[in-house]
Amino acid sequence: MTQKDGNEPPHLVAVDGDIAANAPDPSEADPSAADIGANDDAVRLKITALEQEHRDLDNAIEMLEERMPYDRLAIQRMKKRKLILKDQITALHEQILPDIIA
Repeated sequence: MTQKDGNEPPHLVAVDGDIAANAPDPSEADPSAADIGANDDAVRLKITALEQEHRDLDNAIEMLEERMPYDRLAIQRMKKRKLILKDQITALHEQILPDIIA
């Protein structure tokens, strides 16, 4: 790390959309609206995929429960996977619309 004249702090680079603490130009530190929208779109696509998997598991569980005898262990694992998916979906929803108390 080299400094130009000894008094200037080093230039910090933002990582993964974080805003640098002492960025030289405030316009460089603010992410553009297009970047934010693109990230939201990616999160929405991920949510859609997880919701589809959640519905598929629900249908598979219903089908397995209708058959006799059914595999309790397989159903238990599917239900556990559904809960994990639900937690992931909730976390992604909070990422898009954070719960801010005003």
